[in-house]
Amino acid sequence: MKDYRLHPQERKMNIYSPPPGAQATDFESGLYYSGKAQDMNGLEEGVQFLPVMNAKKLEKRGPKRWVVVVAVISACLLVSLLVGFLVWHFKYRNASIQRLYNGHLRLTGTRFIDAFENSNSPEFAALSSKVKEMLIDIYKNDKNVGPFHKETEITGFSEGIIAYYWSEFSVPGYKANNLDKAMANIGAVNQAVTQKSRNPELRVESVVAFPSDPEAIKASRDNSCRYALHAKAGEVTRFTTPGFPNSPYPSNANCLWVLRADADSIISLTFTTFDVEPCNAGNDFVKVYDSLSPGEPHELVKLCGSYDPSYNLTFVSSKNVMLVMLSTDAVGRHPGFKAEFFQMPKLKICGGVLRGTSGVFTTPYYPGHYPAVMNCTWRIEVPKEKNVKVRFNDFYLVEPGVTVDRCTKDYVEINKEKYCGWREKFVVKSSMNTITVNFHSDRSHVDTGFSAEFLSFDSTDPCPGRFTCSTGRCIEKKLHCDGWFDCPDGSDERNCTCTEKQFRCNNGWCKPKFWLCDGVNDCGDNSDELQCLCPETQFKCNNGKCIPGVQKCNGKDDCGDGSDERKCNNTAKTVHCQQYTYKCRNGLCVSKTNPECDGTADCSDNSDEDNCNCGRRFLSKKSRIVGGLNSEVGEWPWQVSLHVSSRGHTCGASLISEKWLVSAGHCFQDENPIRYSDAKIWTAYMGLHDQSDRSNKNVQQRGIKQIIRHPSFNDFTFDYDLAVLELDSPVTLTNYIQPICLPDITHEFPAGKYLWVTGWGATQEAGTGATILQKAEIRMINQTMCNSLLTNAMSERMMCVGILTGGIDACQGDSGGPLASIEDNDRMFLAGVVSWGDGCARRNKPGVYTRVSQLRDWIKQKTGV
Repeated sequence: MKDYRLHPQERKMNIYSPPPGAQATDFESGLYYSGKAQDMNGLEEGVQFLPVMNAKKLEKRGPKRWVVVVAVISACLLVSLLVGFLVWHFKYRNASIQRLYNGHLRLTGTRFIDAFENSNSPEFAALSSKVKEMLIDIYKNDKNVGPFHKETEITGFSEGIIAYYWSEFSVPGYKANNLDKAMANIGAVNQAVTQKSRNPELRVESVVAFPSDPEAIKASRDNSCRYALHAKAGEVTRFTTPGFPNSPYPSNANCLWVLRADADSIISLTFTTFDVEPCNAGNDFVKVYDSLSPGEPHELVKLCGSYDPSYNLTFVSSKNVMLVMLSTDAVGRHPGFKAEFFQMPKLKICGGVLRGTSGVFTTPYYPGHYPAVMNCTWRIEVPKEKNVKVRFNDFYLVEPGVTVDRCTKDYVEINKEKYCGWREKFVVKSSMNTITVNFHSDRSHVDTGFSAEFLSFDSTDPCPGRFTCSTGRCIEKKLHCDGWFDCPDGSDERNCTCTEKQFRCNNGWCKPKFWLCDGVNDCGDNSDELQCLCPETQFKCNNGKCIPGVQKCNGKDDCGDGSDERKCNNTAKTVHCQQYTYKCRNGLCVSKTNPECDGTADCSDNSDEDNCNCGRRFLSKKSRIVGGLNSEVGEWPWQVSLHVSSRGHTCGASLISEKWLVSAGHCFQDENPIRYSDAKIWTAYMGLHDQSDRSNKNVQQRGIKQIIRHPSFNDFTFDYDLAVLELDSPVTLTNYIQPICLPDITHEFPAGKYLWVTGWGATQEAGTGATILQKAEIRMINQTMCNSLLTNAMSERMMCVGILTGGIDACQGDSGGPLASIEDNDRMFLAGVVSWGDGCARRNKPGVYTRVSQLRDWIKQKTGV
């Protein structure tokens, strides 16, 4: 590129001196000396007399130097600005940029024939040529479109008759906005062109265009990975990614599957297996369109990552066509997907009139994804002397970029209020015996919808014998003003009079007194903890002790529990080893809290990041369970089911390596007539989800080679309640079977942290065991409060975790199972082992777990893990 900038040259003052032999001229005296050699005696011949002038007026020195410099610089700046403007105008402002659009035209004047489905047929070629001419005519009629058109291709036809296309434009940057506006309004331009069409037998009834993803255009142009499939009546048609299941899908691929059904039918598509590169690891994805045009407005879903077969991946079209697109990059090859589709009659009526005292209704095809472009109305009537309410038990109308306070796309409308997004159970009431529920879905992005029931009630007593929440939910009267929120909006705890066992928060809530000073903000305004604070100049230790603020982070354990030396720096630094500091393999200690396996090498020998092939879940965690706490297949890949011969599932355990398990010591305590300490009677099942399906291909079965129970286990207090089990042969790690990480002895699980407990134990006290693996999210409770709630039964090897309101807890049959904590990088650590409890899920009676970090050294000594 040429450099058009001007560089001012330095100006030099040339002082004149005559050449040798020359004679000087005295301007001031008015004498002129010629350059020729003259004889002084012949002066008269060489002298010319000039008019005498004022010497001052004759002295012309020119402008001062600074004036010249300023003038030159100004000129250069002006030239530079001019050159810059010219460069911007011709190189950038007028630089052409690519614009891609796709869309469809609705045609009249011809009928759809089967040959139009085949893009290689002569009939397809003839019609597409005519449609292309018509589309170009429409473009030419708009000065903001026609001059910039570069290429157009007709990609398909469907019943209607609808033609699908993409177009490419090359437009100067400053005119791109005009092109976008014109293409958004291209339908209006079409009306002006129809009268002068070159194909009078064909007419364009309507045309729409959308900005397009270059990958979608690339896929539509790549015939090497393009498939056309037509559903057959009464049959299921299956298709897979190239090479599935024997080899991964190709790299840098753009594949399209065009799915069709007969006229007046729609398509139901289900991905029965789905394993694509994780969403955060690359650019591989699958998109499903409710159209043969791969445009964003018709995009039903974008999928990446892995999904278990139990996850609902069923999608329904609104017309008789559907498009599936796979786009991959150069890395991260995975097996791909296996899918199936079939045709079914188009839904003629959506909604209707519902009468009676109660009933249920759902979005179309629930729990499959509802179709796009739906409008359903239910008019609900209950007996005249009653009122009606609608309870939504499941509600999933989530759309990217749409917040629940806007609801501009998919929504449910009741009493002129719109609801969207994900919502927990909620109730909408009417002051009459009728209510109308409207459901709307737009063209793009679908979800599983809702499941609802309607109920009649007496307006004077909507919850007979019970307390009525402001949301319409009914709860037991004894739960009113008991300190816990049982209503979704907390209305059961408003305007309460606190009892002697409660204290009043500054915001008016009444809470149990034993929640005071537990380190957790239970009031919501922290007023339960404010009275426990140390003076401003002091630091409050985790054990409640107050120390001078200057002693925090001074390298000494002034608190006695190390809490003043934790979290002193976001980055690890080498410090003197203390009981609370993480010790590296080289013997040095670092100050960072929980440094192990967090993705950052904090030890100088990187030992904090060794042995970190653990705590990962490779299957989708997006499961939406209807009416329960069932786990998803593969969601807890370290969960183990321990069976006793002829008795079935007895205890849980956690996989910590290919050969070792961690469980509870009390599971292996002999009870006549069964010798639970005998390893031979136990069988371990890894990868198990459903107890009735132990022969599943994802399950691996192993015998137990040896059981090592902690020698200090106390069968009365349940202190040291831990055991390790060696398998008779190593397991093969898969997406369904993975070890969980073990925490260092210094690993912190602070009060208030939410943890997950899993198992097949009883779902209620004195109840029967679960068939499907259960999960529950519970909260870490302050040790001081644990002692007050459980009458000083806690040791340092124990931790109590639960929800003090009750209703969520581990139970019989969960013993030995994992209490898992999600740490940095979504890695999961084994915080505890299910040990004992006072009943199950009782209020103020949290479950007790063996604190794994306290027994970490013993586990390593016995297993090497």
